Amino acid sequence: MPRYEYRCRTCGDTFELSRPMAESADPAACPAGHDDTVKLLSTVAVGGSASAPAVPRGGGGGCCGGGCCS
Repeated sequence: MPRYEYRCRTCGDTFELSRPMAESADPAACPAGHDDTVKLLSTVAVGGSASAPAVPRGGGGGCCGGGCCS
């Protein structure tokens, strides 16, 4: 279930809620009980690693490996 971040305009606290995407725009009360909250835009972090090298291995590329030098 996605987590959404909210900020309370009354007390300034920031909090997160786990809720279905269909309820992401529904009002959310802050933990202190205030109702004047706003949903914050969150950034998404994507991690991983490359599975293939960026530079081809072996000959056939570039001046020194491709035979273009005289």
